[in-house]
Amino acid sequence: MKYLFLLCIIILSACGKMHYFRKVTKEEKIAIRQSKRIIARRDSCNYVLIITPKGNMVVKLFNETPLHRDNFINKVKEGFYDSLLFHRVINNFMIQGGDPNSKNAKTDQSLGGGAAKGDRIPAEIRVDQHIYHERGVLAAARTNNPAKESSNCQFYLVQKPAFRQSELDSNITKRNLTLNEEQKALYTSKGGTPHLDGNYTVFGEMTSGLAVLDSIAFTKTNKLDRPEKDIQMKMFVIHSAKKK
Repeated sequence: MKYLFLLCIIILSACGKMHYFRKVTKEEKIAIRQSKRIIARRDSCNYVLIITPKGNMVVKLFNETPLHRDNFINKVKEGFYDSLLFHRVINNFMIQGGDPNSKNAKTDQSLGGGAAKGDRIPAEIRVDQHIYHERGVLAAARTNNPAKESSNCQFYLVQKPAFRQSELDSNITKRNLTLNEEQKALYTSKGGTPHLDGNYTVFGEMTSGLAVLDSIAFTKTNKLDRPEKDIQMKMFVIHSAKKK
């Protein structure tokens, strides 16, 4: 019985390792090396590489949103996002992905309702810390709920280019928004989605790949906003912050 018990432990340990094992192609290894080189500074933040057929993007995860940061890192390391789709793409707005149901989804399948095992993530909205929905940020999707809790896997990248001043003024009036001067300057210089501020958790920002973001946003979509040609993703953590 003693040897059988030890054998079970060895098997379980091996299974645990296999869960995290991921085959990396030669092209992906090159992309990882290149992305590591373009990180401006190895700071106290975590960086993730997103590989797509349209090109690669790198995102930095904010330490101000630790629940979202850690959830995202864990799922990337597990390979959760591998082969999932950017299933909702709206030019001049954002691109959304992370629905587990999108893996091997049929072309006419409606997507967006999937979730990973586990609870939703408590909101970490940090408008008071000047974290806004500017162009290129990474934010958590969610269903309607009073606490504004986030999906535990679905995310979006804001693509909206800079507003003209008149366009922003019109948007503020139409949506009855209250923006401070910092937000107004941000949205007319960099772009973004001001109407989402205070409603969804922003937990990262792109440090490279804005042209790729646009390329995905420009792709032809069907009536469900799903790209007619699937855009898959694969992710790798390319810099892990040292824990103190």
